[in-house]
Amino acid sequence: MLKAVLFDLDNTLMDFMQMKRKCCEAAVDAMKDAGLKTGKRKTLEVLFELYDKYGMEYKKIFQELLKKLTGQVDFHILAEGVWAYRKTKVSYVKTYPNTVPTLLKLKNMGMKLGIVSDAPAVNAWMRLVEMRIHNFFDVVVTLHDTNITKPSPEPFKLALKKLNVSPKECLFVGDYVNKDIKGANALGMITAFAKYGAVIVGKAGKTKPFRPKRSGADYEIKAISEVARIAMKENA
Repeated sequence: MLKAVLFDLDNTLMDFMQMKRKCCEAAVDAMKDAGLKTGKRKTLEVLFELYDKYGMEYKKIFQELLKKLTGQVDFHILAEGVWAYRKTKVSYVKTYPNTVPTLLKLKNMGMKLGIVSDAPAVNAWMRLVEMRIHNFFDVVVTLHDTNITKPSPEPFKLALKKLNVSPKECLFVGDYVNKDIKGANALGMITAFAKYGAVIVGKAGKTKPFRPKRSGADYEIKAISEVARIAMKENA
């Protein structure tokens, strides 16, 4: 019997890559207006190369960008970029359509809900609070809690322990095959591949859908609303 549903956060509950791309474009435009001479496309390409090196959550990414492009950090240009990034972020930290109704349905079915994310704790919690969905979740496991990322079993095990459910009593929903699906499958959890959020990130942060021939998941979903139907089917 299904008792709980665990979700990945980025590109599963929210379109993280759209947010990241839009924020970075705004930041680059602002830095160019402040005096950065490098072309926009080149700047974005270098920026996302640095994200690939340091990680998407790296706090000093714009300092590294300016050092890479100009050999130094101009703090006026830096401040303009950071300000534009933060201002734009407000408009793009939002759930996928039908996320809140789906979470409500799951709660009304008696499901325990949780998050297992590779994001740092403060970043994950900020996004959940900004989207006003934090109160839906009984447990939130982040990088801070285990210091190891998926597909390691440790983040999944911690969430299951806190929810007091077995792997077979839990559905995991995620967009990353090699982390979310592989990790949850290894523990014997029921899995759903979030096709709607799965992307490949290319040059300058441009994305295209990731559609593997085989995800390895028990279910493949085109919208988050399908999760409630899976829960009902598993308990039929």
